[in-house]
Amino acid sequence: MPMHDWTRVPDGIFHAFHHEWISEISRALNGGLLPKDYYALPEQVAAGFGPDVLTLQVPRPNDDESSQGGGSDRATSVLTQSRPQTRFVAETEGEFYRPKKSSIAVRHVNGDEIVAMIEIVSPGNKASRRAFQAFLDKAFELIERRIHLLIVDPFPPSPRDPNGVHAAIWEDVQGNSFQLPADKPLTLVAYECDLTTRAYIEPVAVADALPDMALFLEPNRCVMVPLEKTYQTAFDVMPRRWRDVLQS
Repeated sequence: MPMHDWTRVPDGIFHAFHHEWISEISRALNGGLLPKDYYALPEQVAAGFGPDVLTLQVPRPNDDESSQGGGSDRATSVLTQSRPQTRFVAETEGEFYRPKKSSIAVRHVNGDEIVAMIEIVSPGNKASRRAFQAFLDKAFELIERRIHLLIVDPFPPSPRDPNGVHAAIWEDVQGNSFQLPADKPLTLVAYECDLTTRAYIEPVAVADALPDMALFLEPNRCVMVPLEKTYQTAFDVMPRRWRDVLQS
């Protein structure tokens, strides 16, 4: 199923779809894509961020398990250890530190560690300068804390991100610009956060099939998120009235 033009429907219609898509991605991850010591939760407030995020968490092993070598038995067959192939790849020259911070990182108190997050951009993220800056601040904070991040932006660039959300993020992270291809104005980008940060960018357009995208669990280890399959499942349960608008 191709990517639709979500600017053709009211924001509330996309919000309903957004909720379904996030839930489908969570089900896919928990249904066998993730190693057994990882799990995904949709729409959780995590580390002071949210709620429009999918959080991925892993329990910390206790000291006895660690000392006896009896820690988590990861199902490595679901992990990809080669670098994902995307149209563009970028890497920071050194470790990323923001010169200014606008928020305080808050950790969970239940013993679970956030290792990765998925963010599907909504119209509200670009609705105002303040909203977009809050979105950027969230991304900066995650990258600086080395929490891996996958961003899916199904909306074209706005005056606040004339080259897309990745360009806005990367200008602050690395200090250089990124240019979206004119024929591919929508952005999919996976961030692998280590001492340096790598960005794997796959621009797409309306009517394109969505590729699987990497969600890193740790440096050089990722699972591939089935964006196309989950998108189609979420779209199929949308009201026919709005499916007809988007497919016409």
